[in-house]
Amino acid sequence: MEGGTVQFIIFLLIIIVIKESLVEAVSLEATPTELAKSGDTITLTWKEMTTPSDLDWLGIYTPPESTDDHFIGYILLSSCKGWESGMGSYEFAALNMRAPYEFRLFKGYPPDAETHLDEDKNPLPSTKLRLAVSPTVRFHHPNQPTQLHLSLTSNMSEMRVMFVTKDPLRSFVQYGRNADNLHLSVEALSQTYQQSDMCAAPANSAIGWRDPGFIHTALLHELDSGARYFYKVGSIEGGWSETFSFIAPLEEAEETNAFLFGDLGTWVPYTTFNWVQLESVNTMKWILRDLENLGSKPTFISHIGDISYARGYAWLWDAFFAQIEPVAARAPYHVCIGNHEYDWPEQPWKPEWAPYGTDGGGECGVPFSLRFHMPGDSSLATGTGSPATRNLYYSHDVGSVHFLYFSTETNFISGSDQYSFIAQDLKSVNRSKTPFIVFLGHRPMYSTDSNLMGAAFTKSLRSHIEPLLVENRVSLVLWGHVHKYERTCPIQNSSCMDSNTPDGALPIHIVIGMGGQDWQPIDQPRANHPTFPIFPQPSWSLFRSFEFGYIRLHATKQVMTVSYVGNHDGQVHDVVKINSHFEHFKHIKLSEKYGIHIHKIWSALTSIYGFVTLCAVSASLVVAAAIVISIRLYSKRDSERSRGPWHILRTEEMI
Repeated sequence: MEGGTVQFIIFLLIIIVIKESLVEAVSLEATPTELAKSGDTITLTWKEMTTPSDLDWLGIYTPPESTDDHFIGYILLSSCKGWESGMGSYEFAALNMRAPYEFRLFKGYPPDAETHLDEDKNPLPSTKLRLAVSPTVRFHHPNQPTQLHLSLTSNMSEMRVMFVTKDPLRSFVQYGRNADNLHLSVEALSQTYQQSDMCAAPANSAIGWRDPGFIHTALLHELDSGARYFYKVGSIEGGWSETFSFIAPLEEAEETNAFLFGDLGTWVPYTTFNWVQLESVNTMKWILRDLENLGSKPTFISHIGDISYARGYAWLWDAFFAQIEPVAARAPYHVCIGNHEYDWPEQPWKPEWAPYGTDGGGECGVPFSLRFHMPGDSSLATGTGSPATRNLYYSHDVGSVHFLYFSTETNFISGSDQYSFIAQDLKSVNRSKTPFIVFLGHRPMYSTDSNLMGAAFTKSLRSHIEPLLVENRVSLVLWGHVHKYERTCPIQNSSCMDSNTPDGALPIHIVIGMGGQDWQPIDQPRANHPTFPIFPQPSWSLFRSFEFGYIRLHATKQVMTVSYVGNHDGQVHDVVKINSHFEHFKHIKLSEKYGIHIHKIWSALTSIYGFVTLCAVSASLVVAAAIVISIRLYSKRDSERSRGPWHILRTEEMI
């Protein structure tokens, strides 16, 4: 054996000895090793790191058999107090993802040419040298029900309840009018999806896939209108959830309350393969405050696309549902599909002018379709053998408002099934019952951030969808996708309503994609990003802001008020009021003002003077005509003081 070879072998042995000595020296403890419920805290403690570096890191693994590079997330030890001493601790709130956890310490190294990148092109940490492994941490009740959320159906006396367990246990919803007497019970149906149902990586890869468990759905029937119900979900075998409550829909309600936003996402207390949305936490915090302030009034939440931003990394769906549960278990949570739930290269409808790409991370709408259940039966085959995409377009009435959701990611042009549904639905709205129509979709028809849209796509929306909105006098159109708040004038074909246009003839459009995601630059270039684009503000854009938040919607049969709430202070920063513009409701307002309908005045006059001569009758007609004319003149003056069906109550420029 040559001398060089011997020296090389000795060198390798020295490296192995050093590596093993480092691994044996470092300890990593996790306490407790058994958790009672989802969200309980694990304390991780390490010591004896002889040469700490600011690149050393702690990996989070579930299930424990995951390979070193298949973590769900990591933290740098340098983010923990006292890391320079070679010891420290970290507290981790563990979600029940239906599998045990394990934690691993690694020596960090600077990135090089072979370093892998995450979805946002940031370098991932090195797994070359593992220093320590924690004990396994398990849940005492792995089948604990999680991810509770509600939704409305087309029947006003029903409420749908959904939740998740590890195994397909026979599960129930127990409910009643008294929290101490949940005497009613309904069995839930269950379903799941497989790794093979995903259409592309990372969703169908070992690194992105995690078992979703079994998704349970139950319908609560014959609910008392407007009553508060208490409920819990689960089984004797798997355990029960905590008790939540909700307000049943009011069948003859003339008032509407809703909270709406798009592009929420989720946040996790570690770095993962995708960008996460810290502001989503504040959005949920303020909505929960508003929900509690409503007391016994029914309401619902509307999330118009780009739901969890999981993009193929399954555990982010778990994080999302845990985050919204305090709200979604108390009020119906409604959704429509966005590009980050659906888009993939082989999607069935992909015209050349559509900016569809790979934004769904290979999920091709499967988690979105099975984890939510909206009213209606819209569906579209994926063409891959995966479950059909559902929850694409549907409508429902809430109080005085008709809400219509549609999909910007599937065929919406004239002649398509979706177009036909929209046209028929708008045509059939009972405007006496629901004088307001709110139309919701993900990619906007109007936005000053036009570089995010593509002129051809926007042109198609305006060509095929806008005529339906104008023809059917839609009151308000809400969009997501662009991560800001922007409100237009009443608009058609990029032009504001002029003084000759009848009241209420054109809809107001509002972009509400400011729920949590923050990828876009602000309108003015930032000092550290001088090349970012500046978006001019045309005359039809009346108010815009990059402040995160959501909108509150409140409507009676006369007025719909839309308020933009900012996350930095929980206060209102823009308000628009839209009046009901139909003659039926103008007549109601007149009768309320004068205490008697005009036809009643006529009846009274004719009964009193019926026996008088023809001249006296003629005189009474003159009197009645004078009354009608004076009322109309008063109404005209009142209308002129408040021109149009919309009023800006308060605006302020946001930085």
